[in-house]
Amino acid sequence: MTRDARRLVTAVGVAALLWFYMFSPWTAGRPNFWIVMSAAAVVLTSLTIAFTPDRRALAKVEKPLLQVAAGVAIAFALWGVFWVGDRLSSLMFTFARPEVDAVYAMKTGLPSWAIAVLLLVVIGPAEELFWRGYVQRTLGRLLPGRRAQDVAMVVTAVVYALIHVWSLNFMLVMAALVAGGVWGLIFRLCPKALPALVISHALWDALVFVVWPI
Repeated sequence: MTRDARRLVTAVGVAALLWFYMFSPWTAGRPNFWIVMSAAAVVLTSLTIAFTPDRRALAKVEKPLLQVAAGVAIAFALWGVFWVGDRLSSLMFTFARPEVDAVYAMKTGLPSWAIAVLLLVVIGPAEELFWRGYVQRTLGRLLPGRRAQDVAMVVTAVVYALIHVWSLNFMLVMAALVAGGVWGLIFRLCPKALPALVISHALWDALVFVVWPI
């Protein structure tokens, strides 16, 4: 295993442990979910910077106005997808709404405005830089074959969903899979759109969790 592969496995392992601590029924809420989530975001950002050889590429922003517009558009489109998905899942599954409500029950311990700021400034950007900017990007470079980028996209989305499994909340895992799949596909089609994805992830987090809960 190469050094870059070892680093990638280590980074994903650290993320999995952090998400276990945040979401498992044995450790969740200790001490405060949003403080731990913000600390985890700082850790992921640090790993991304430390393990990315061409880290300057992560900060490169081409056509900034277009990136902002695209980020906002993706966030609102994704919110609409989840709004429709919530209505359909509530009709199909009796457990759907209670599990969604359980996710919103985590919105405690801090004022709503503080949670929104953390999602916009710390948590959302860190997750996107880590999962797309580092994990998917690195995996696509390490995997062999012509379909390496496609495999990297799928694997990253699945792993991102699976680290939420300790929440024992099917709807949360599926939400992570859908959102991660959308962001991963966009990154696969246009790697230069990473700044737009960072904006969309941060804005979508704040929209769906604080501003316009579904």
